[in-house]
Amino acid sequence: MPDIEIVIFNFLDQIMDIALLSVSLNVHSTRRIAEEAEKLGHYVELIDHTKCSVKLGDGKPKIFLGEEDVTNEFDAIIPRIGTKVTRHGAAIVKQFEMNGVFSTARSLGITRARNKVRTLQIMARKGIPIPETLFSINPDNIGEQIRILGGAPVIIKIQEGTQGMGVILAESKKSAKSIIDTFYKMDTSILLQRYVEEANGEDIRIIVVGNKVVASMKRTSEIDEFRSNVHRGGNTEAVEITHREKFIALNATKYLGLGVSGVDLMRSKNGPVLLEVNASPGLKGIEGATGVNVAKHIIQFVEKNAYRRRK
Repeated sequence: MPDIEIVIFNFLDQIMDIALLSVSLNVHSTRRIAEEAEKLGHYVELIDHTKCSVKLGDGKPKIFLGEEDVTNEFDAIIPRIGTKVTRHGAAIVKQFEMNGVFSTARSLGITRARNKVRTLQIMARKGIPIPETLFSINPDNIGEQIRILGGAPVIIKIQEGTQGMGVILAESKKSAKSIIDTFYKMDTSILLQRYVEEANGEDIRIIVVGNKVVASMKRTSEIDEFRSNVHRGGNTEAVEITHREKFIALNATKYLGLGVSGVDLMRSKNGPVLLEVNASPGLKGIEGATGVNVAKHIIQFVEKNAYRRRK
């Protein structure tokens, strides 16, 4: 019969201290991850990365939450970094990484995924299919830019938008020129993409955790709305993905350096094309549509990797 003290020690040794880098537990996805971590017996603390500071230059770098030193408090972090604070949030993640703490998303992966052009450049170099895309800052040849993409309609995207925000369908050359010119004058970085009409307002969201696809759903836009994002009122349903789509999702996640991702694909007449990769994918829509406990998969991924690093 095993020694009771050894059993207790082994049990306690597998309990993790996990930091959720998010602004609030009122965010649905953050709350779901915290719930599943607690169900599996781990300690979870919300760390508002916007209130974190890093001190350098006097011994080992330290991370502070307000005045509290949290440098050595955690076995793992799960970043849920907001768009407006990407640079600072990624810097906090980087410091945890440099201090030997496991993260479900590398800081470099977060910044790459947040910039649509950088993501698409990497995918194009790696041979991952993407829509025909053009980016420029030249306001003097907008007409030529549109013609290079084959003419209107075109999709205009802000390079760091999320949840369908900053995505515009310009149905005519005149409207496209007006919108693009306005963005250029506002010094806003944008990209242009050929409109994939045959997709019919549908796209595929695939959740990757580690080296596995754990859930996938089809999102369909509302009438008179070409964006299919859940936050834009899109309808969702579970969907079986093809081997090609699985290959794209797994490799896109790997190429960006992410442990957890939401990969968005569109089915074109020439096969699936990658739209973007989200380093902090929402869980409400995908869990509701598929019935898959994605939050639990994320915690199990943390268990596998953080425990190994701690040992």
